[in-house]
Amino acid sequence: MDNQRLILLLVFIFSLFMLWDGWQRHEASVSQGGSPGAAGQAAAGRDQGVPESPVPAALSSPAASPAEVPALPATAAGGTKAIVRTDNYVAEISSIGGSLDRLELVRHRATDDKTRDFVLMESGATGTYVAQTGLIGEGLPNHKTEFRLMPGNYEMKPGEDKIEVRLEARTSGGTQVAKTYLFHRGSYQIDIVYEIANQGSEPLAAFAYFQFTRDGTVPERSMTNIATFTGPAVYTDEGKFQKIEFSEIDKGKAKFVQKAHDGWLAMVQHYFVAGWIPQGHEEREFFARKIGSNLFSAGIILPLPTLTPGQSTRIDVPLYAGPQEQANLKKIAPGFDLVVDYGWLTVIASPIYWLLELIHRVVGNWGWSIILLTVLIKGVFFPLSAASYRSMAKMKLVTPKMMKIKEQFSSDRNRMNQEMMELYRKEKINPLGGCLPILVQIPVFIALYWVLLGSVEMRNAPWMFWIHDLSTKDPYYVLPIIMGASMLVQMRLNPTPPDPIQAKVMMVMPIVFTFMFLWFPAGLVLYWTVNNVLSIAQQWHITRSIEGAKPKAS
Repeated sequence: MDNQRLILLLVFIFSLFMLWDGWQRHEASVSQGGSPGAAGQAAAGRDQGVPESPVPAALSSPAASPAEVPALPATAAGGTKAIVRTDNYVAEISSIGGSLDRLELVRHRATDDKTRDFVLMESGATGTYVAQTGLIGEGLPNHKTEFRLMPGNYEMKPGEDKIEVRLEARTSGGTQVAKTYLFHRGSYQIDIVYEIANQGSEPLAAFAYFQFTRDGTVPERSMTNIATFTGPAVYTDEGKFQKIEFSEIDKGKAKFVQKAHDGWLAMVQHYFVAGWIPQGHEEREFFARKIGSNLFSAGIILPLPTLTPGQSTRIDVPLYAGPQEQANLKKIAPGFDLVVDYGWLTVIASPIYWLLELIHRVVGNWGWSIILLTVLIKGVFFPLSAASYRSMAKMKLVTPKMMKIKEQFSSDRNRMNQEMMELYRKEKINPLGGCLPILVQIPVFIALYWVLLGSVEMRNAPWMFWIHDLSTKDPYYVLPIIMGASMLVQMRLNPTPPDPIQAKVMMVMPIVFTFMFLWFPAGLVLYWTVNNVLSIAQQWHITRSIEGAKPKAS
């Protein structure tokens, strides 16, 4: 296998990877027409996702069976709203269940309109994604119950560290329930607290549930139309990090740890995540089910202590809702940093991001960080690359002899191959010498692709001049054109293939790659361009030294 055929093979492999991965993501994001699983089928259209029996076996009791969802008066269908403004959020809380119906991240711009805030959660014509909570027990309020809520604007004033929104409900049995949102300055964590007081005459056994309800539509894709994972994810010590595809929920085939004494549940999407992070080690149940056409609920059920008349209790579950900033994710909960989707090359991508972030701390610009990272990676692969370029330089020197052998034995392919191998042996050329460096760098290239695609730090990160967002394509296609030109120079430095058709195909490769890279993230094109320039310098130096040491064969 010569280097030209190798490059063609690599183009084919990379194209297959892009097509396969894109197909996998597409299939996962398309709503299937199948029925929901048996566990949630009966209630799918009736309760819009209120968790119901069976509850975990270890938690079950006769009094713990969930009550029927209370019917809502027509006049209360929309409920009242509270608008909360902090340094990180604009949040909208509904009196219906105290649900978090809308959440804007004021420090992040919208994907299509940079003048607007990014909307993480909303419920409207464009899609459904809300955070809901409720209680399971006789007559207790769930996420469809009308709470008392003081409507209006709640704004975090200068000097305030937190802001509180309180909702209250009273059941027919006399139980008092209060639900409180606590927003903190400088934090993407929202504490949600339930206070329950049993003022009835009977013991009260109950559970609390915390869930996300959203449609299965992928919210945003890269310019290459390859989307990172979107959907629920569960983490426990037993099962570790488990993604749950919407398509698998749709078919009733989703597999994940359903009961544990630890762990969290998150709703993951490109660049952002929302997750319920229960504290303590009480047994909890994780669930995920379809509740309507392209509509799913996933959440956690937690036990509450049985309350005798006159007793009260409280439960506090933090909600993280914000960007996948890797420096902060590990502090939130064990394994929470795994929500950053690096595809199947996480083991390589994670250290690459760590090194890139380390460089960024020094230079303060992600574009220059990518350039310095490229130099470091090139330095690591320098010995392998040198061996490859020496092999190509020697191949270039013996090209006339190869052409002569090809002409002489054109009718006897076996003899031609024997003579070629003898020529390689005599000239001390390894025909596979150029393979290993390129094969080794393919995983690094793909891993860096996922780093640039999946890291929210790259989102809207400028480099210089016209490059204002390294996570999206070059708006003027300058970098891809420079990259294509650098590939053309590299082709000129390589030996000309003996086969004229193959030679023409190799000359078309820079055009093909330029076209492919037109829609790649600018940061990735920057990496590939700088890598090409460094490769040209190294290859030119090695080729010149070999050609100077040995005259060309005639």
